[in-house]
Amino acid sequence: MPSADPPATAVCVDFGSTFTKAALVDLAEGRIVAQASHATTIGTDVLDGYDACLAALREQDARVDGAEVLACSSAGGGLRIAVVGNEELVTAEAGRRVALSSGGRVVEVVAASGRGPDAALWRSLGHTTQPDVVLLTGGTDGGNTQVIVDAARGIVAGGWSGPVVVAGNVDARPQVEEALQDNPYVVADNVVPRIGVLAPDSARAAIRQMFLSHVIGGKHLSKRADFTAMIAGATPDVVLTGVELLARGWGDLPGAGDVVVVDVGGATTDVHSVVELDPEEANLSREVVATTPVTRTVEGDLGMRWSATSTVDAADLADLDAAAEVRHADPGFLPTTDAEYAEDEAIATAAVGLALRRHAGRSQVVVGPDGRVIERTGKDLREVRLLVGSGGVLRHGRPGVAERVLGGSIGEVEGGWQLPVRPRVVVDRDYVLAAAGLLAARHPEAAHLLVQRLAEEGAGRATRTEDSSPGAGH
Repeated sequence: MPSADPPATAVCVDFGSTFTKAALVDLAEGRIVAQASHATTIGTDVLDGYDACLAALREQDARVDGAEVLACSSAGGGLRIAVVGNEELVTAEAGRRVALSSGGRVVEVVAASGRGPDAALWRSLGHTTQPDVVLLTGGTDGGNTQVIVDAARGIVAGGWSGPVVVAGNVDARPQVEEALQDNPYVVADNVVPRIGVLAPDSARAAIRQMFLSHVIGGKHLSKRADFTAMIAGATPDVVLTGVELLARGWGDLPGAGDVVVVDVGGATTDVHSVVELDPEEANLSREVVATTPVTRTVEGDLGMRWSATSTVDAADLADLDAAAEVRHADPGFLPTTDAEYAEDEAIATAAVGLALRRHAGRSQVVVGPDGRVIERTGKDLREVRLLVGSGGVLRHGRPGVAERVLGGSIGEVEGGWQLPVRPRVVVDRDYVLAAAGLLAARHPEAAHLLVQRLAEEGAGRATRTEDSSPGAGH
């Protein structure tokens, strides 16, 4: 009697800035059955490291041969976005938030109002920040069109010939498209269709499209055509998809509810959150741009290696200056003694605390014409049910590292900070969120099983050691 065919499998790959991580997923069980990592081979061809990962996976499970391959990438600097909007506090800020939720690193924000189309005023755009994409926003639908039209003309006249995602006043589209006719561009819905509304989904999809069609190939990370074919998106965008699946579930399959994920990397600390907003409390916020349920923030000055010095400066931890300098000078530094592990934990605790506060904002009582009122900024995380930690320092630290690093940023905190009060804490030790984000579109049941297991796990699970970078994170 012939044997049954083995369950279908998929290889999920994350080409990180430091390490390339690969996981073999049994799609029928929704389970990671093999893992491997290798230093990202930017200096030669990124697929050299991928080939090494495949060889290591093959030694663990022969089903890697013939498996579907899905990948995401933040190699070569990831997705770098410059945002152009009418005013710094409204459409430019809205564009910044959309860019972050799209998996990009915002390297420049330009307020276009008052600039006009004069080329001299636009020649500096991107010259030092070197973005991959410009996100052009501006104006509510039906409002003034001149600023965004002038901005489109100006960035072209100033020398920008790269990709543009247009997500501004719909009435300006014909003139904006005429101005951008020699640039690769994609038109999306307005990110601020009316005052007080932030609509990121269409622009987020357009940025993903631009990343896949123009950015990945343009970075020349590989000479092989199969690299661009396997990439499904920028790593942070894919991870956020995994976080949404974790929080909301899929179809009739339940999610975990409100979720926050803190990813402590070598250069940045990223916070992803999916929190259903209470419409009755909307009038308590003083945010110029509306908060959205799905949010991502990137703190470029908070990290374990490249940004270690700015982390300890921001946290005012002078006693860690020397330790931070060592890690900044040697991003590949690995702790070997209890003292060095303790220093890593202290830097990580500072990065997590600062990143969560910047993401969450605070609630304060202020005195106004109508007496004492509550004023809120940022996103209220106090009712979050699940806090997920990610990054090498949490995956490969000493026993109890998650409680020590994340514990200081939960519970009742002085100062009105809207931090999680009583969440369950888990660590994404197996890069489940990236794998689930990659699988979500084609294999949603398998992706849901992956995140469901993550939600059910405790923080005390035995530490794995496949990845050799405890502090570098990505």
